[in-house]
Order: sequence, then structure tokens, then C-alpha cells
Amino acid sequence: MTLSMYQAAVPVFVRALGNLAHVLKKGEEHAKSKNVTDEVLLQTRLITDMLPLVKQIQIACDMATRGTARLAGVEPATFEDNEITLEQAYSRIERSVEYIKGFTPEQIDGSETRTIVLKMRSGEMTFDGQSYLLHFLIPNLFFHCTTAYNILREAGTTIGKTDFIGAA
Repeated sequence: MTLSMYQAAVPVFVRALGNLAHVLKKGEEHAKSKNVTDEVLLQTRLITDMLPLVKQIQIACDMATRGTARLAGVEPATFEDNEITLEQAYSRIERSVEYIKGFTPEQIDGSETRTIVLKMRSGEMTFDGQSYLLHFLIPNLFFHCTTAYNILREAGTTIGKTDFIGAA
């Protein structure tokens, strides 16, 4: 049995974002126990020149939603980066998951050779679909999910690897 592009993308993205919501919930519980506001928690960062928690959440969601759309060959939906409460952050994750789940295997499968061009600050990057998924999307998604986890952990949230990975 072969692994399809859809199987390698959509369930992985949905699970990563679900686990992100899970560790965020634990972070919220910890913050409330310490009388830390949503706004303060969402602006927490590991170091001054690194993006805050809210931006890690937004980028993780964008990686998954825009990546899925690009693999499907459609123009990605955009979400405004305006979350200032945890409720809004959870809503961003939920909207992202629903958007991703809206794609069918027929839209994604066969995208291994689809040309994907990203316009970056440093110039254009061109990928085939498989390289885009395996060498750009997945590493970026997990980088931002891991960074969000690390911010929450550094803030004192009691979370571990099982929280990040989720149940089997």
C-alpha cells in the first residue's frame, strides 16, 4: 500500500493543530491559576527577538491551511492575524482545521509533481508538491507548534511529549 499525498498532509495537519489546541488549553489553565491574562500569555516569547505565542499559533495555522490549498491547486484562504484572546486563538485553530478538512483526497492526491511557487521576502521559492509537503510544510508546521509548546512550557505549564504528540 502506498501513502497518498492527502494521507501525508491532511491528517497530519489536523492532528498537529488539534495537539496545539490541547497544549494551549493546558497553558490557559496554568495562566489562569497564576492570574496571567490572555493578552500576556499570547504575547509571551522565549527571547526578545523571537515571535510571541500568538504569532506561532497564527503561522502554524497558516502553514496548514495555505499548504493544503496550494497542494490542491487552489488559492489559499487568508485569515486576519487579529487574535488577542485565547478564545480567538482557539477559534483560529478550529477554523483552520475545518478548512483543511474541507479538502478531498481527489483534490490533493496527484499533487506530487504540481509546481508550487512561494513569494518570500528573499525571493521566489519553487517546489514540486512532494518536496513542498515533506521539506517545507511539515517542518515549518512542526517548528511553530514546537515553539508554541516551548513558550508554554517555559511559562510553567505542566506539559510533556505526550501532550505534544497526542494519543495514538
